Amino acid sequence: MHPRVTAILVASTGAGVLPATLDALAALTHAPDRVVAVDVASKDATRALLERANPGHVVSLRHELGFGEAVMHGVRSLDDPASDAEWVWLLGHDNAPEPGALRALLAAVERAPSVGVAGPKLVHAARRDTIASFGQTLTRLGATVQLVDDELDQAQHDEQHDVLGVSAQGMLIRRDLLERLGFDPALPHLDAGLDLAVRARLAGVRVVTVPDARVVTSGSPETFGRGHVTPARRRRFVRTAGLHRRLVYAPWWAAPLHWLSLLPLAMVRSVWHLLRKRPGAVPGEFVAALVAMARIGAVVSARTRLRRGRRLGWKAIAPLRMSPAEVRERRAQHREAAVASIAVEHEELNPATFVASGGLWTVLGLTALSLVLLHPFVGAEAASGGGLLPLAHEVSELWRNLYSGWRDLGAGFTGAADPFAWVLAALGTLTFWQPSLSVVLLVLAAIPLAGLTAWFAVRDVTVHRAWVPAVGAVVWALAPMFLTSLSDGRLGAVLAHVLLPVFALALLRAPRSWPAAASAGLLLAVIGAGVPALVPPLALAVLVRAALHVRRLVRVLAVLLPVLALYAPLAVEQTSRGTPLGLLADPGAPAALAPATPWQLALGFPERGVSGWYDLLANFDVAAWTPAVVAVTVAPVALLALASLATGPVRRAVPALAVALVGFATAVVASTLAVAVDGAEALPLWTGGPLSLYWLGLVGAAALALDGIRVPSALGTVAAVGSALAIAPVALAAVTGAALVQPSNPRLLPPYVVAADEATPGRSTLVLQPDGAGLAARLEVGDGSTLDDQSTLAYTATGTSEDGRRLAVLAGNLASESGYDPSADLDEYALSFVLLTPGDTAEEQAIAQRVSDALDGNARVTPVGQTVRGLLWRFPQATDAAIAAAAPSTLSVGVASAQAAVLLVSALLAVPTSRRRVRRIKPEPLAPAQTFEVEDDD
Repeated sequence: MHPRVTAILVASTGAGVLPATLDALAALTHAPDRVVAVDVASKDATRALLERANPGHVVSLRHELGFGEAVMHGVRSLDDPASDAEWVWLLGHDNAPEPGALRALLAAVERAPSVGVAGPKLVHAARRDTIASFGQTLTRLGATVQLVDDELDQAQHDEQHDVLGVSAQGMLIRRDLLERLGFDPALPHLDAGLDLAVRARLAGVRVVTVPDARVVTSGSPETFGRGHVTPARRRRFVRTAGLHRRLVYAPWWAAPLHWLSLLPLAMVRSVWHLLRKRPGAVPGEFVAALVAMARIGAVVSARTRLRRGRRLGWKAIAPLRMSPAEVRERRAQHREAAVASIAVEHEELNPATFVASGGLWTVLGLTALSLVLLHPFVGAEAASGGGLLPLAHEVSELWRNLYSGWRDLGAGFTGAADPFAWVLAALGTLTFWQPSLSVVLLVLAAIPLAGLTAWFAVRDVTVHRAWVPAVGAVVWALAPMFLTSLSDGRLGAVLAHVLLPVFALALLRAPRSWPAAASAGLLLAVIGAGVPALVPPLALAVLVRAALHVRRLVRVLAVLLPVLALYAPLAVEQTSRGTPLGLLADPGAPAALAPATPWQLALGFPERGVSGWYDLLANFDVAAWTPAVVAVTVAPVALLALASLATGPVRRAVPALAVALVGFATAVVASTLAVAVDGAEALPLWTGGPLSLYWLGLVGAAALALDGIRVPSALGTVAAVGSALAIAPVALAAVTGAALVQPSNPRLLPPYVVAADEATPGRSTLVLQPDGAGLAARLEVGDGSTLDDQSTLAYTATGTSEDGRRLAVLAGNLASESGYDPSADLDEYALSFVLLTPGDTAEEQAIAQRVSDALDGNARVTPVGQTVRGLLWRFPQATDAAIAAAAPSTLSVGVASAQAAVLLVSALLAVPTSRRRVRRIKPEPLAPAQTFEVEDDD
């Protein structure tokens, strides 16, 4: 005689699949003695379907509960058991048993009286030949392991019987055991059946799987009553359940230690998730940890139930747990299965490919050219001129300038740091023993680095001709706006030009890969920090990319986070003082600029004079031919770009030309904006950065045209030669030493001042510089201003501050014969020296002579003499008072820490962890690939 069986059918908003389950129950070859239906606050026709099926009893619950709690409500509605041999069969609305399922389960428990829990073989509704779940276990550290998961059913696991746990779906359990142990309310879905089975094992009964009992499932525990669950949410459910079980299963003395370790462990695991490119799992880690920490009452109750029902020790079930070696083997199988389902997208790049396709020789040739053009910088310690200054002498000073606070610029002010300060700090750290040396190395390596990044980018978009990347690299590395930026000391524009090709490459891949998206974010942060005018067009490109890949919207939009984090403090300050356009100001030392006309911008030149072409051709009395000569040099690239619409793939050529159009429009707009001032002179935006974006589109389109089968190969050589000729005046200026940027000493003030600063740090020098408008005055603290000291807030301020007016009064009185007593200013500004720089024009030299005569006749200053930087005087009555550097505030430290956190997260996501670049293919396999899911142990 078969034992009495009660089927408890739990349904929660499952009207779509419930009829199949009810039909399956009616078709069983051995029907349960009674059916109890439990409706869990369904929002559809579930209750009506249950009542129409006419079960023995229907329990209606008004509140949403987990599967286990709903089961216990159904059990409590039963009459007292007639005997101890009464069983309960647990089913959900999405579990349709096959006809012989219950008969097979009963046969298994009748043959072995020691069995208290039996689990069926769960198979997928859509793929009934694939096992969804067939037994569960735990690792030695408590992580859940599905013994069989999404594996083709070939009877290979039918010999498996004794297990540690089974799923609650389809579970057959003795009623007395269920009533004594019960489900844990803190485990509403995942691990509910496993936890009950573990406690049943500790109570002294066996848990087995029954391969002949098959139950078709169209859902999973975490989707019961919920519908679709995202992978990130499922990971949170898994982690929450695992942490709860850890606190319940731990010895009494270890439970408090586990509780204290939850948040630190969440931080460690978050780093691991970032390295594994799972940023969506990071919030779930902290939510799970906080939930587990807050459920102290639930943990105490669960530990009490465990202690009361326990008959055996943990060693009794140790053989059923998975050993570390087995865990490693399963993970290796999972990796092999994943590799088997993917194929290589492109031929892997290796040294042989790099050499054979001309990449190595292109980079070596550009390196040789760079050394020829920039040979004065070989062996130099620093570089200065134009928009360039040496960096601070200590790396710690570079990183200290990242904080919002006091700025030793002019009379000094309080303000946020420029985003470019982060780039300078990272750059200077590379040569920590001499930070300024990193800038010199960048100047020397910029041309070959630009060629290298362009080679990689062009190689990725061309497939037919191996020499096209080499041509693209040469045209990109010898771009006129790039060489002009390098010659004028526009470090941000130089970095932007070097990095734009790899940013474009990373942005194209961003929808497919978190490392690509994170890399694009970091590159955008560097490019945007160096050239603020590029942030709007590049942000537009990111938004367009996101709109084209709505399913990966969050991943693509994450590209914007690093640059937004870097600009946030400066944006708040610029906006609050009414100068929002100040965010577009170029970082670095202020440098005068005559902006180019639109036709000059169209030719790729960022300043009037076409980067020296007018002066060069004027020597031959043919300056009027300048537009025609320059147009001839850049025409091949432009014509090839337009030809890409006919010879290249249109779906790539059109976006490339669109990028060129946006870059050109940005350059034209930038040439009309002057958001910064230096003294009385307005400083237009440097258009070299936007022109690099314009050139990127042209070079990309030209490369597509050259890769077409109907374009002669000689056109590539013509384009490369034309690019080389276009930079002739800039190259000549670099070779002859006429460029603005020159090798320099890391300290720009005279050695006498530097020596005095080493003896008494914090003293300042008043620098007087004749210009066309009169006399400019600035205050330099210590041994001189550095590039990381500069701030766009100082040059975009409207009006003159009180300190600025006092400084102007001081300079004016010192530069003329007056009875002005500077004693108060000496203490206020810690003044020790006055430096008068020589003038360049005859007018400026006349002004310098008048100021020199006035200072020589001033009894309050003592002449030191001529120095390499100009004439120097000192204040003999100066005190030892110094300008002390204020410690950063708590708020500024917090803001900088938040910025660093965003950059760190992006860096962790950008770290490559896969072996090669791949894409998924759709093969026609004989059977689904085997996969295994093993949750990460701590």
